[in-house]
Formats: sequence, C-alpha cells, structure tokens
Amino acid sequence: MKPALLEVMRMNRICRMVLATCLGSFILVIFYFQSMLHPVMRRNPFGVDICCRKGSRSPLQELYNPTQLELSSTAVLHQTRRDQVTDTCRANSAVSRKRRVLTPNDLKHLVVDEDHELIYCYVPKVACTNWKRLMMVLTGRGKYSDPMEIPASEAHVSANLKTLNQYSIPEINHRLKSYMKFLFVREPFERLVSAYRNKFTQKYNTSFHKRYGTKIIKRQRKNATQEALRKGDDVKFEEFVAYLIDPHTQREEPFNEHWQTVYSLCHPCHIHYDLVGKYETLEEDSNYVLQLAGVGSYLKFPTYAKSTRTTDEMTTEFFQNISSEHQTQLKLFENASYCMLSWRKVKAGVPSPSRFSKVLLCFQNQVQ
Repeated sequence: MKPALLEVMRMNRICRMVLATCLGSFILVIFYFQSMLHPVMRRNPFGVDICCRKGSRSPLQELYNPTQLELSSTAVLHQTRRDQVTDTCRANSAVSRKRRVLTPNDLKHLVVDEDHELIYCYVPKVACTNWKRLMMVLTGRGKYSDPMEIPASEAHVSANLKTLNQYSIPEINHRLKSYMKFLFVREPFERLVSAYRNKFTQKYNTSFHKRYGTKIIKRQRKNATQEALRKGDDVKFEEFVAYLIDPHTQREEPFNEHWQTVYSLCHPCHIHYDLVGKYETLEEDSNYVLQLAGVGSYLKFPTYAKSTRTTDEMTTEFFQNISSEHQTQLKLFENASYCMLSWRKVKAGVPSPSRFSKVLLCFQNQVQ
C-alpha cells in the first residue's frame, strides 16, 4: 500500500505542476494579446494616463470623418482654406508650364511624428520654435514634458526631430498619404520684416552678420566703412530688400530659410496639406491640431506675451522707407498690394476663392 500511495502523491504533484504551467502560459498569452491591442501606458507629465501611441482613430480620420455628426465652425473654416489652396494651385498650374518632381532635399522641412501620425512643415518666423518644441514633446516618449522648458537652441538641433527626407521613397509616399500634414503661414511682408529685425538688428546674431551682413553691405552700400564691411552688424532694411531683389543673389546661392518663400519650403501645390494655420490665429489653429492628434486634453500651444513681435503697423512703417525704384521691382503696387489686400480680407472674415492661398504663392514672384 505504501508504494502505491507514494505513486499517487507523485502523480498529484505532477498534475498540479502541469496545471500551474498551463495556467501560467494562458495568463501570459492573455497579457500578450492585451499588449497588442492596448499599447503600454505611461504617465504623462500633466498627470493624465495616455498611450505612447495614437488611439484607434488617426488625426486624418478625425479630421475628414469626425466622431461628431455636425462639423464645428473650425472644421468648416479649415475645409474652406483647403479648397482655396487647391483652387489657387490648380489655377497656377494652368498658366504655368513648369512641372517638377520633389526631391528628398525638398522634404527637409517636414517633421514627422510617428506616434501620432503627424507631418509638420516648419516655416521660420512663423512660430516654428514653439512648434518644434511641441513636436519634441510629442515624439520624445516622455523625455520632455513642458515645451517651454526646452531651450530654443535645442529645438533647432536637427538631430532632435526626424524629417521626411530621412525615409525611403515608399516610406515617404506612405506617410504623405496616411499622416495628417499641416503648416502655418504668415503675411509675407510681415514675415520678411520679422526676419530682418531678428537676424540683422540683434547684436547676438553675429553669425548672420558675418555670413550675410558683410555681403549685403559690400554689395549694396556705397562708401562703406571698413568696420561695417568687417562686422556686417548695421544692415539697413533698404539694403536687405535690395539684396533680395538683386538677380545675382539667387544665382549665387539659394535664399536662407528665414526669408525663403513658404511655397519653396513646403510645396503646397505638390503636397496636399490637410490643415493650414495662420499666424493671426496661431493659438486656435495650433490647439485644433493637438485636439485632432488626441493630445489636446493635456497639451496646449505655449503662449506668452512678447512685446517685440513684428506687427502690421511696423511692417507698413518699414516698407514706407523703400525707394520707389525698389517698390517697382518688388511690385508693391501690383502683385504685392493684392497679396496684402487678400490677406486682410481673409482676416476680416470674408474668404473667397484663392484669396487666402494667394499668400502662399504671391511673394515668390516678388523676390526672384
């Protein structure tokens, strides 16, 4: 009897071990499939539990097929802007024989966020520093929390963000088709004055003074002093404009991105942008993007008072000092005036076909 009892006890132990192993394996399988369906959660810096990846609906789906049946006024506004850009590009292609295929170099301003399926084309002097900060928070997987704690110099380090030109051709095409693409634009002459004030009137921008200031003064200023030619830190706005409209300038080298046109940086007639935000409605448009990305409940566009901001009045004052000859070359009384007028009509809430999107294209003709 004793050997038989021992055998029974041994078999019971084996059965329990087999049962425990099966149960453990079953639990592991359940956890595995849960992790596939629901990615690992992390605690975001604002105290809200969020997925490290996008939800079940992408920003593109939420934009074109929103969960709420009735479109919001913001959604209707952005649909109007998309239509205007499309109409303008179609009209522009009808009168132009120029056709080109985008190269990887054309895509270096398009920042990619894989987790939220976003592509942002940054335009210097259109709040791109704060938007780069936001993209670092979105793509940093917890490394960054408050966007305003990221130094501006760090936001402009190219290695901190991934751009579309770093992908293969099939990967580029997939993202252009599947991700929500957006950019922000600004009245072109206001942006030009902002670039001048930032790069040529601030003493700390010695690299721009040396790189461009000395060249501008040498080419545009008669009887320039040796100190001015050496430092390049007192460029006048009139000299800057003359440098831009000089045909020799672009034959010598491409425009710097701070005064390059939006059309040339982001290619709105080659890439279909799902959202086009404006500098005048920067906060509202930015937060709408974040809302569509599913992060609007805990992440907002950073705002702060900045008394040095370039305004409409300031822009008008700067251009009043431009000589009549340069005004003619810039076509301020023709194409540029229409461009300025068109922009202001949109700001006044009177959108009409092509008025908004003209601002993406019109300045291209004045500076080339």
